[in-house]
Amino acid sequence: MDLTITPSAEKFIQRMVRFGGAGPEAGFRLSVSPGGCSGLASEFSVEPAPLAGDAVVVIQGVKLFLPAESRLLLQGVIMDFKDTPLQSGLVFTDPKATGCGTCSTSAPATPPGEVSVALSAIPVKSA
Repeated sequence: MDLTITPSAEKFIQRMVRFGGAGPEAGFRLSVSPGGCSGLASEFSVEPAPLAGDAVVVIQGVKLFLPAESRLLLQGVIMDFKDTPLQSGLVFTDPKATGCGTCSTSAPATPPGEVSVALSAIPVKSA
């Protein structure tokens, strides 16, 4: 699989899995679907095991649980983690995507082919 994970994204994902309380075999489930100005919409969670239909993909020591559609959409994508005053979360840059530039939302603009997932969007599982 051709997915690049930057060192900052790797560190973020490893911390999420380590402190997610899902056990020693846990992984980072990343579900990506078409949508949004960048061409991708995504959701993620820490899971104790892959769900039915998920493939286990290990990249740079990061264990990802990826549904089939996500594996296709993530081909050639760069996954980064940014923590700035304007955004904090995972950022996916897809060199194949082009932004439409027609959104009239209050969200900060991102470069074409880039989508952000805010930390506030992460579901918190209670023990």
